Amino acid sequence: MKIDDTDSGVNGQIYCIIDDNIPFALISSSSNFISLRIEQQLDRERDAEYNISVTCSDQGVPALSSSASLSLQISDVNDNAPVFEKSHYEACVVENNTPGLSIFTVKATSDADWNQNARVSYILEDSTVNGVSVSSYVSVHPDSGLITAVRSFDYEQLKDFHFRVKAQDGGSPPLSSNATVKITIQDQNDNAPQVLYPVQTGASVVAEIVPRAADVGYLVTKVVAVDVDSGQNAWLSYKIHKVTDRALFEVGLQNGEIRTVRQVTDKDAVKQKLTVVVEDNGQPSRSAVVSINIAVADSFPEVLSEFTDFTHENQYNDSLTFYLILALTVVSLLFIVAITLIISVKIYRWRQNKLFYKSGANLPVIPYYPPVYTDGTLQHVYNYEMCGTTDSRMSDMKFIRPYSQNTLVSQSRLGTVQREKKEQEVDDLTLEVRPCLMF
Repeated sequence: MKIDDTDSGVNGQIYCIIDDNIPFALISSSSNFISLRIEQQLDRERDAEYNISVTCSDQGVPALSSSASLSLQISDVNDNAPVFEKSHYEACVVENNTPGLSIFTVKATSDADWNQNARVSYILEDSTVNGVSVSSYVSVHPDSGLITAVRSFDYEQLKDFHFRVKAQDGGSPPLSSNATVKITIQDQNDNAPQVLYPVQTGASVVAEIVPRAADVGYLVTKVVAVDVDSGQNAWLSYKIHKVTDRALFEVGLQNGEIRTVRQVTDKDAVKQKLTVVVEDNGQPSRSAVVSINIAVADSFPEVLSEFTDFTHENQYNDSLTFYLILALTVVSLLFIVAITLIISVKIYRWRQNKLFYKSGANLPVIPYYPPVYTDGTLQHVYNYEMCGTTDSRMSDMKFIRPYSQNTLVSQSRLGTVQREKKEQEVDDLTLEVRPCLMF
């Protein structure tokens, strides 16, 4: 600032002052100029504007002075991050909710900065829940911080999960802060009790045996059931719904034990049936029904005679009959095919042998001369080889006497040698016949 005093000497000497308690100071740069200097760090969030009064006086007597005011605006710098009201939030959601349900709102205090530096937006930080991105479970509105459910939750699969929400301003570079959110899923009575024992099977009837000598309080069996819900939704109670003899059996309300109420007698029927209802304590309650067969007997055959399931037996017999008929049909077909093949082979072989026999009958007979023949006469010992087929129907061997001493001719079609002639020639001839079979 430039300052002038037209007086001379002491009357023209000038000194200036400013208000106290402000982070500024005056520096004289020359005889007619002064400068305003910042002495401390400025904070716009504490003091956004300063009205500075500068008073200058001379050294004359009396001293003369004048004042001037300076209005100083402090510009904003993004030096403040948004701050959440709480660092940890918790909320509860009842399972089987509808997607899009509003859960609750997170809130960060307004940024002390100004304008764009003070604009806060909310961002859901990326993480996983049971191996799935948290964004598939919840979403956060970027302006209001409202958290909504993206899907319907199931308490039996997910009881609670955590995620983080970031509040970020619009400065450059932006500043941010985080808050942790825990969502707890509340159970709803959406599951009925499940009976583990006795096992209900449709294939056969399972019966508990009670001897006729059973006393009061005899433990017949125990119904075991579970409920995958929690809290009071999983509290189970057992009640008898139907029973053959209500005065004979009772079931424990909490433990499911079935015991005899009185002494078993010979008059009690062998076949007893109970229907027990297992009910939870939810609102509304859900239940399961189990049927129990009880045999009042001392021997196993007696139990079998009473607890035969005719329906399943008929089904079993029908299935067995079907398979037996199928097996018999297959075996019969195989038998017929085998017989046909055997007959075909037999016929084929018979025809082949018949053809061979017919062709062999027209073959000429080749005489065989023994090696001992020397001088045109034969010795007393002759060797003959006779060949025939396996199906030959001739029982006699046909041959004729030779016409001369040096020639032996056998002819099969000239006649049959009678027994008397054979006996006369046996003395002079000795025949050695070796059969030769031809196949």
